[in-house]
Amino acid sequence: MAGLTSQGIGSGLDVAGLVAKLVAAEKAPRQSQITRAQTATVTTISALSSLKGALSSFNDSLASLKTVDVFAGRAATSSKPDLFTAAASTSAVSGTYDVQIGNLASAHQLTSDPFVSGASQEVGTGTLTISVGDKTFSVAIDESRDQLSQIRDAINSATDNKNLVRATIVNAADGAHLVLSAQNSGADNKIVIAQEGGNGGLAALEYNAGLTGNYTQLHAAQDAVIYVAGYEHKSKTNTFKDAIDGVTITMLKEEELADGALPKTFSLKVENDTAGTTAKIRKYVESYNALEKQIASLRSYEPTTKQAGPLLGDAMLRGIESDLRSKVTSAVNGLTGTYQSLASIGITTQRDGTLSLDNAKLTTALDADFDGVAKLFGSEGGVAARLASSLSIHLGTDAQINTRTKTLNAKSVQLQKDQVALETRMLAVERRYNAQFNALDSLLSNLGSQSAYLSQQLTAISKIGDR
Repeated sequence: MAGLTSQGIGSGLDVAGLVAKLVAAEKAPRQSQITRAQTATVTTISALSSLKGALSSFNDSLASLKTVDVFAGRAATSSKPDLFTAAASTSAVSGTYDVQIGNLASAHQLTSDPFVSGASQEVGTGTLTISVGDKTFSVAIDESRDQLSQIRDAINSATDNKNLVRATIVNAADGAHLVLSAQNSGADNKIVIAQEGGNGGLAALEYNAGLTGNYTQLHAAQDAVIYVAGYEHKSKTNTFKDAIDGVTITMLKEEELADGALPKTFSLKVENDTAGTTAKIRKYVESYNALEKQIASLRSYEPTTKQAGPLLGDAMLRGIESDLRSKVTSAVNGLTGTYQSLASIGITTQRDGTLSLDNAKLTTALDADFDGVAKLFGSEGGVAARLASSLSIHLGTDAQINTRTKTLNAKSVQLQKDQVALETRMLAVERRYNAQFNALDSLLSNLGSQSAYLSQQLTAISKIGDR
């Protein structure tokens, strides 16, 4: 920084103003160079980042199209979706199947005979052994917890009762009822209750196939039943995974039938997932168009305003665009049949470089030759596969986009250093000018003082001659 000065005091010169203008004039040419270079560098870095982002987004859209396997999706359609639904995996074979609804799976549920004194009635002591299917747990009941409500709590908190059965109490006009509900459905998950030891009062809670008098069965333990192509299938749950290979059928409710009426026959259709594939192809077209519009913006020129895009005339950008367009528009080698190019399935290039999709033509192609369309996109040399290959090169670590960005980043850092160096040099220039003008100011001040002294002496001499 310049030292303290008393600028212009002796001479009346505007030393500060003169120094500021001289420093600004000397700084301006170099500052202009640095500013222009930094603006151009930052603008180009931003443009390259936008281009890379657009290429990456388009590359992501190809993931669902670049292999034949991704077209293997199947759709399963139920003719009665309020009764049953279905989902198909890629291993499912297309076809139509007859389906008849039997019954839903249900979990075993029992309600005890009434305990007239309510939930606080003492039932008895001993050990209750409760089985659900092939799993069993025991509950010891002593005199400290032999009331009905305490037995309920003991059952629910039993260490080995791991999601097997839940006990509740329902109060009615005739007393309290212990309700036991199996937590898993299916015919194999029946509740069996045995007791031993104690005072014998727990006998009122026993239940097995030969001893049903202590309880009323609210829901039977039963499997779900469905008929596919005339064959019966059972499931502990309401889901069937083995009735048709690759297809999962889920029953939602039972068919409402009049007394004596036979179950109706519904259909289950398994077919190529045309809707899903159409959505993937539509996304591909939209992503390509977004990329093309981004490229067009980067290389644009508006003659009215004379505004140019940041990559106007850029050879790298032209090369990328030309490469992608050729991969999109050219036919796929090695294919036979009707569908060998995107144009054949309704995807054509418009004058501005974007793609147009004819939905009707695409649907016709998928219906006529689904596998052919799959090969057009996903075969080894297919449109999506070859685009993905090109994009992997353009987006690679050593790709021109990345190397140029690294070079520009380094240039930006250097320009920042140049700016600091310029500011440092201008401080030195300012100090030099200040020293020079302060010396001039001092000289002018001294000359002024000497001129005033001489004037006084000359005046005095002239007065001596007049005497």
